[in-house]
Amino acid sequence: MVTAIERRPGIGTGPSINPGRNDMNARYLAAAAALALVAGTSAKAEDLTLCWAAWDPANALVELSKDFEAQSGYKMNFEFVPWPNFADRMLNELNSGGKLCDLMIGDSQWIGGSAENGHYVKLNDFFDANGITMDAFVPATVTGYSEWPKNTPNYWSLPAFGDVVGWTYRKDWFERPEIAAAFKEKYGRDLVAPQTFAELKDIAEFFQGREIDGKTVYGASIYTERGSEGITMGVMDVLYSYGFRYENPDKPYDMAGFVNSPGAVAGLEFYKSLYDCCTPPGMSNAYMGEGIDAYKSGQVAMQMNFAFTWPGFEVDPNVGGGKTGYLVNPAGPDGQRFAQLGGQGISVVSYSEKQDAALEYIKWFAQPEVQAKWWSMGGFSCLRAVVEDPGFAASQPYAQTFLDSMAIVKDFWAEPSYATLLSDSQKRFHDYVVAGQGTAQEALDGLVQDWTTTFEDEGKL
Repeated sequence: MVTAIERRPGIGTGPSINPGRNDMNARYLAAAAALALVAGTSAKAEDLTLCWAAWDPANALVELSKDFEAQSGYKMNFEFVPWPNFADRMLNELNSGGKLCDLMIGDSQWIGGSAENGHYVKLNDFFDANGITMDAFVPATVTGYSEWPKNTPNYWSLPAFGDVVGWTYRKDWFERPEIAAAFKEKYGRDLVAPQTFAELKDIAEFFQGREIDGKTVYGASIYTERGSEGITMGVMDVLYSYGFRYENPDKPYDMAGFVNSPGAVAGLEFYKSLYDCCTPPGMSNAYMGEGIDAYKSGQVAMQMNFAFTWPGFEVDPNVGGGKTGYLVNPAGPDGQRFAQLGGQGISVVSYSEKQDAALEYIKWFAQPEVQAKWWSMGGFSCLRAVVEDPGFAASQPYAQTFLDSMAIVKDFWAEPSYATLLSDSQKRFHDYVVAGQGTAQEALDGLVQDWTTTFEDEGKL
């Protein structure tokens, strides 16, 4: 999935995380510029090039990989592309059979096309020969990042970076006596972290336009970005909990009555209502970076964003030090609670002439001690030994929220036609939510038509 500089990391773990480490997220804009050309253009025969997005976790991986260089004798080069361009740049590279990348940390939605089109090396035999078992990784990350077809033991990536959409809120504002009293007077209940989307909207409306510390604040930052994947990630994060399903569970690619179910319609209507009532001015094309900025600057009481942003909030002087609370995606009207999966796996590119060396990197990266260090440096490990460590839940204020969130994840289509499916949803959702065109029912009916045409063209319907 794709965003503006930052997007989806995921499983944090490790009791040894250093609260004083550099604030990676605070530097995301600088990182995007600096990392776009980290790799040199001329690689030696013993060099390996790893391709990923230009975002803060990439900084941590560069540092971590120095251990691999020291142990293996290989030199690591890095080709990092800003998120808005990442999918187009790297999918073009793969589709053309390019040899730039030996290793690819590609988005979870690419795995279907990358597997079926022969872009990635199948890793089953390599895993078996080296004692790497997918049972050692968080199940949701195996399904989301490694398997194609889904729910089959066919592995094309090693889970590398887990992530999930959740929420942050200004815990310090919620706890102010005068604010808490005003909320209770109006709603008859305590101002606490919302457990349902209805409660979240009440809180957002309460804060919208309120003055705090001499500054006008707003209810919530949500995803509305049109160009890459933003509004789809945001809308789906809500629709799943309202009953949306991609297809009939008994008939693959039969979407009528599921994509456009009454629950899905209600969820899309809710998303638009939240955008209309409770977002800051100028947030009509916002994704992760804009959400981070709005939250850190004290513009909003609540923020939708992927978990990878959370470590940066903890060390930020404006919102860290106990000022921020972390929230699992709220439940829909029927009590269902799901969250949009983020994150990526690491794969060997089939066009690489250095596949053996690339496999050495994956073997090294899979080691428990490397995964523990990955977490400690700001990466988001998917290894169960890291995230299930008894000390993990207490290792950071957001750790338990992360674990609870990863237990309820769902993901966007990972079909080979992912890019087309995503483009359709981006247009339909943005036209309705932001541009105010038509109704939610019409938007979802249109999406069924769009997606049906795609699958008919592929011979799947």
